[in-house]
Amino acid sequence: MASMIRPLEPHAKKVNELERFLSLPESAVSATFTGITADSRAVQPGDLFIAAPGATSESRHGSEFASTAISNGAVAILSDREISSVDVPVIVTQQVGLIIGEVAAWFYGAPSRSMSCVGITGTNGKTTTATILKQLWDADARATGLVGTLGIDIAGEFHAGTHTTPSAPELQSVLSTMNERHVRNVAMEVSSHALVQGRVQGVRFSMVGFTNLSQDHLDFHGDMENYFAAKARLFTQHYAELAVINIDDPYGARLAEQCELPVVTVSRSNRKAKWFYDRIEAEANGFRIAIRGESGILIEGFLPFLGEHNLDNALMAVAMAILDGVDPLVVAAASPHLKSVAGRLEIIDVGQKFQALVDFAHSPDAVVRILETLRKPTHDRGGRVIAVLGCGGDRDASKRPIMGKALLDGSDVAIFTSDNPRSENPETILSQMTDGLTLNIESSVEVDRRAAIALAVATATDSDTVVILGKGHEIGQEIAGVKHPFDDRVELASAIEALR
Repeated sequence: MASMIRPLEPHAKKVNELERFLSLPESAVSATFTGITADSRAVQPGDLFIAAPGATSESRHGSEFASTAISNGAVAILSDREISSVDVPVIVTQQVGLIIGEVAAWFYGAPSRSMSCVGITGTNGKTTTATILKQLWDADARATGLVGTLGIDIAGEFHAGTHTTPSAPELQSVLSTMNERHVRNVAMEVSSHALVQGRVQGVRFSMVGFTNLSQDHLDFHGDMENYFAAKARLFTQHYAELAVINIDDPYGARLAEQCELPVVTVSRSNRKAKWFYDRIEAEANGFRIAIRGESGILIEGFLPFLGEHNLDNALMAVAMAILDGVDPLVVAAASPHLKSVAGRLEIIDVGQKFQALVDFAHSPDAVVRILETLRKPTHDRGGRVIAVLGCGGDRDASKRPIMGKALLDGSDVAIFTSDNPRSENPETILSQMTDGLTLNIESSVEVDRRAAIALAVATATDSDTVVILGKGHEIGQEIAGVKHPFDDRVELASAIEALR
């Protein structure tokens, strides 16, 4: 487990101050705590340990780890149940899981209110949009931070992350660390899980963005309505001051209509939106574009990205940057120098003649978009799209046949393989992916991901495109509860070099 990021500046609160904050009767206890966490493994001497219910009905209650927390140095416990077997103060309040973020924000002095925090949510595009926004801020010589799928960036210092959006105590600690390092602009990916589980409670966003919504995470949310409702939680006065919404997405159009915040709309082609593309000209390595914005703003330039879906991500980032005060001239000058995100249509070039890429696409819509992006240029040069894809175990099983069909329909050679099977039998997952499909003679099923990548490379000719989908930037593969080192980018490059 990665160690929790903590600010250098000392923070300390007394137990009776916490009781007062929670409107509880004040006790005579004078204990002082100097940190806060809901993970017993992350407890440091002097911490308040929050013993809350687990994220799911199958999860264990935090009170079961109270002794571990105390042995690691916890000096007090906040819980929703009495814990009689401990010799430290226990503060009991109802629904403790829903207030962890508020307690953590109070402890650290509400750091998000001292900076411009921009939250971005949606099924696809969160990472790319947040990364482009950060680059535009950087071009304006701002001290910036980033919290998301790729990890945590604090003014250029990178830390690995375990979740798209960290736990509430860790998130507030990260924001406090950014604040003491004079970071004033933070781009944050906000997952639907984080919203349901209260991880961003206590964060105040100056602006929030909605990219799109398509089937994913239904193992957690149950259905699309619940999934949409989870995302929509972010677009309230409780969290934010302004909403930027992509209305090309039907759920985005719906959100723009019902949102209680002031709304800035963005669209690739709808000229009724406040931000849209006036011109898009595809080139070999990107797009020559002209963006129309509010108050007559016109930004002309070049976006060095593959894939039309990245036009949507870039447009939202540009609108957000300018709404946050970046000069349009700075945006225009920076646009040709923007960098693509690791594992997102990342080109792997070790001297081979065919095109080779890795992408994080792990939802049906993302698979469709990526394969559509690659199909025309590959076919125009007389080549085939050879695509490798698996589905994760212990996740939404209902999307597996949909993703399988997207793979088969969108590629010329479909290779079905494992992703992160986790506790499931990978052959069962593959059976569900291919259920009802008639594979063409060139397509195949290969349960071993490394072998599947090697097969794709061995199949390729000079004019083809090989794309490995699903894991992107990830550097491990979880099989039967054990995470093994595995990087699609490394495996793809190795397979190419092995054939020389």
